[in-house]
Amino acid sequence: MDATLAASPWLPLVIFVAELAVVTCGTMRVIFTARGMRYLAPLLGFFEITLWLFAIGQIMQNLTNFRCHMAFAAGFTCGNFLGIFLEKQLALGSLVIRIITPKDASPLLAGLKAAHFGLTTIDAVGANGPVKIIFTVIQRRQQQQVIRLIQRFDSQAFYSVEEVRSAQAGVFPESRPWVFGLVPSLLRKQLAA
Repeated sequence: MDATLAASPWLPLVIFVAELAVVTCGTMRVIFTARGMRYLAPLLGFFEITLWLFAIGQIMQNLTNFRCHMAFAAGFTCGNFLGIFLEKQLALGSLVIRIITPKDASPLLAGLKAAHFGLTTIDAVGANGPVKIIFTVIQRRQQQQVIRLIQRFDSQAFYSVEEVRSAQAGVFPESRPWVFGLVPSLLRKQLAA
């Protein structure tokens, strides 16, 4: 190790940033793995382990430096928050929203169709009589838009949201790219899969 780095007052900050990046990458890697993004997950894993080796190497070479230990722990803690925050902001993946209502669902169906959401409806019988069950598969980033439509229709409406591992065909609103209007081709390929 460079003796200048070990003696530097910046070493704890360097360790903090490295561990922050490690845990953020790890959180995103686990999420991408769960969503079947088989190209992005290993790529993040490469950066994660490379940074981890650097950070843990610095800790092992500075075992008596308490500030380095605290920086590592703080980086780990903040990395969890940052990873979860980024995942929420990216809103990757699809959801199925199931709405069950005893009311005439025509206004809700019209609102969902106007927003170009695909729909499937089923007439059913609930505990208190006839109901309409409405299914729509959406991108995660569209969840709040659909929930607002549901609540405008009926603030007491029952709905459930579940993650979709994969979906094929169907009617989906045109998706908008994120990250300053550019979607990297690798991520675009994963989202299409």
